[in-house]
Amino acid sequence: MDRRQMLALLTAGTAFALAGCATAEGEAVQAGSGGEIPVPPSLVPAKPPLLPPPPTGPKSVIGAKTITALPGEGTSMALTVDDGASAEVVGAYVKWAKDTGARFTFFVTGYYESWTIHRDAMRPLVESGQIQLGNHSWDHPDLTKLSASGVAQQLEKTKTFLHNNFGVDGTPYFRPPFGNHNATVDKVAVDLGYVVPTMWYGSLSDSGLITEEYLIECAHKYFAAQSIIIGHANFAPVTHCYGQLVDIIRERNLSLVTLNDVLRVQV
Repeated sequence: MDRRQMLALLTAGTAFALAGCATAEGEAVQAGSGGEIPVPPSLVPAKPPLLPPPPTGPKSVIGAKTITALPGEGTSMALTVDDGASAEVVGAYVKWAKDTGARFTFFVTGYYESWTIHRDAMRPLVESGQIQLGNHSWDHPDLTKLSASGVAQQLEKTKTFLHNNFGVDGTPYFRPPFGNHNATVDKVAVDLGYVVPTMWYGSLSDSGLITEEYLIECAHKYFAAQSIIIGHANFAPVTHCYGQLVDIIRERNLSLVTLNDVLRVQV
């Protein structure tokens, strides 16, 4: 190998390392002034591996009640994503779903424009069932501090928004902002078809800005079979962690599911 070829290979390796890409078996070529130079398989970037499909078989039947986990035994995990303050993060989650087959339940705060920005990209995934949408109020107030009519307005506005933009209304699942709900909130929600207040078992702790390292620490702590995990589409660090999150999911033999994949609500 002459000096020119060696420099081309070193350049390819440096660019790959800076990009933080994964590796996979295969071969690519690096263009140089002397022609096409093979790049060793260890330097070939690859997409994250596809995640397994949701489990088949009968769904768990639940009633109108608050849930914090998926009932029964299995290897499912529901990664639920709230808010949508960042269009960049919403877009990155959509790309993650397309690239890996990941399945999510978004609890939409209708006020954020990220949902309309990415509507056209999301709608086919919603229609196929890969992405499920739930109601997270219109602009994220503490519903327990509102009157019954105020609660109704918050939920109705996002219900209409979801229907007009995605062809679904999010029923029967809603997530009250901050997880705060009471008898008044639940009654209003039930009247609108939201009979399942959806809480969580563990969190990525990213409603505010955190480090990537802490987010991955939370994933290691909470990613588990039959768990409901809460994340947020608000800040960029999660967009740098998808490969590591996929690794944890695969290492633990988990299947990412939407709530509709594994639950059937019977009122």
